[in-house]
Amino acid sequence: MAKTLAILPAAQLAPLAEAYRAAMAVKRRWTIGGLAVLAVCTALSVWAGQVDIVKFWSGLPRFASYFHDILPRLRFETFAADMAEWFWNLDGWLGLLWDTLLVAYVGTLAGAMAGFVLCFLASANLTRSPVVRILARRSLEFGRTFPEIVFALMFVYAFGFGPMPGVLAIAIHTAGALGKQFSEVVENVDMNPVEGLTASGANYVEAIRFGVVPQVLSNFVSYSLLRFEINVRGATVLGFVGAGGIGKELISSIRQFYYADVSAILVIIIGTVFLIDWLTEMLRHRLLGIEGGAR
Repeated sequence: MAKTLAILPAAQLAPLAEAYRAAMAVKRRWTIGGLAVLAVCTALSVWAGQVDIVKFWSGLPRFASYFHDILPRLRFETFAADMAEWFWNLDGWLGLLWDTLLVAYVGTLAGAMAGFVLCFLASANLTRSPVVRILARRSLEFGRTFPEIVFALMFVYAFGFGPMPGVLAIAIHTAGALGKQFSEVVENVDMNPVEGLTASGANYVEAIRFGVVPQVLSNFVSYSLLRFEINVRGATVLGFVGAGGIGKELISSIRQFYYADVSAILVIIIGTVFLIDWLTEMLRHRLLGIEGGAR
């Protein structure tokens, strides 16, 4: 049976069409206004940052030539010998890389544990006390406000050179970053299990343990793995200020113009980051897949 489409009279269509045109006009004005604000902010940023397009284009060839200079000469007939000369200190660099990985791991683990504790206190749906919630949120904000290198400089001044400043710097920043992400996950959980546990006599810790953690654990682990990947790169940079690891060797080679050593260390770091990214991505996907399958 064919359906007929009712057509409103022109007298009724006119107000609707006028309202639609007015709504679209408002939307266009907001869009144009937003683009104008973006253009003004971009222009102010260019002016404040003293961006020089001419200098940028003239410096690009020198930037490319630096990478050309640090790459070694690899010849087909002596490829094995050239590679051995290029990675002449492979054992030492791998040892320093292992230190960097340990700094990133311990810092990530400590920061994730601190963020795990504070995220529940910072969540509006679990913590009714505004004082506790504000203190927890301000603590997380303090941890992630300053870059790791700032904390590392302060800890190097306090404790001297070595891995400890790097671990502490990464732990504080990781606690702030992961605590914020964890709290946002917690605020989106289903509160029915929590309310049921509370009604049956469970205390605050028990309600979180059995009503919240099972819902958010896979997301917490996924975020922590991603943060570990980020912290490996961060731990490398912290070596520039004496916080241990392969970063110290890299900055030393740069300052002494040991171009072949610079490229070799960069290749090792890049390969390690690629490997960690691949492994953590597989783990994150598996965790999310298990969560999806359970549902």
